Amino acid sequence: MHIIVCIKQVPDTTEIRIDPVTNTLIREGVESIINPFDLYALEEAIRLKEQHGGTITAISMGPPQVETALREAVSMGVDNIVLLSDRKFAGADTWATSLTLAAAIQQIDDASLILFGQQAIDGDTAQVGPGVAAHLGLPQTCFVKKVEVMENNTITVQRLMEDGYDRVSMPLPAVISVVKEINIPRLPSLRGKRKAKKAELKIVTSADLDLDETAIGLNGSPTQVVRIFSPDLSKSGEIIELPPEEAVEKLYAKFKELGK
Repeated sequence: MHIIVCIKQVPDTTEIRIDPVTNTLIREGVESIINPFDLYALEEAIRLKEQHGGTITAISMGPPQVETALREAVSMGVDNIVLLSDRKFAGADTWATSLTLAAAIQQIDDASLILFGQQAIDGDTAQVGPGVAAHLGLPQTCFVKKVEVMENNTITVQRLMEDGYDRVSMPLPAVISVVKEINIPRLPSLRGKRKAKKAELKIVTSADLDLDETAIGLNGSPTQVVRIFSPDLSKSGEIIELPPEEAVEKLYAKFKELGK
């Protein structure tokens, strides 16, 4: 069994700053981390490997510094790491990103299960997992909170719903996106950290994928970010210090004045 986990390196949300001139994220001096939701996908892959055996490959797309996130995945229990890194991949939206990831996964002949975290904390779209499934023509289920059974080339999972959960069975290979309720991610071990330092990193460029350059990166992105900005957090208010009956009347009059 070969499990693929797609991860993303994102800025630490407590450190995000935006350049007021360029309206882009300031990444210099900002710590980057593995997308928190992807840690649950990594943990689930490791647990499935412990139960069924096999191999885990972590894949990420981004600049060279994403190598640190992939090596952290090795320290948790991942076997192989692949980095899709090329300037031609830059500016990719979720469509172009999922197309590129799918092309890389197609080069792995024995992929049994492809895992994603629910969403990335810097974009919150939750579109890449389903997008990869669509490009690969594989069955997929989102918001998975438990893997019940994986046997006889079939996987049965619980999909989290507002009023409970659905039980869904799919043939393998398949794609699932997991939620944080599925497990508690483990911490890297000392042995894992030593292994991570020596792990071989496979770098994949656009030349290695059978994709038209007009379909990847910014050129292949139907959607583009025109502007990004921090919301105005200024607040204004009025304190009404009156007896309850008079306060209610004044509050009602104020709401009526504001058209509420």
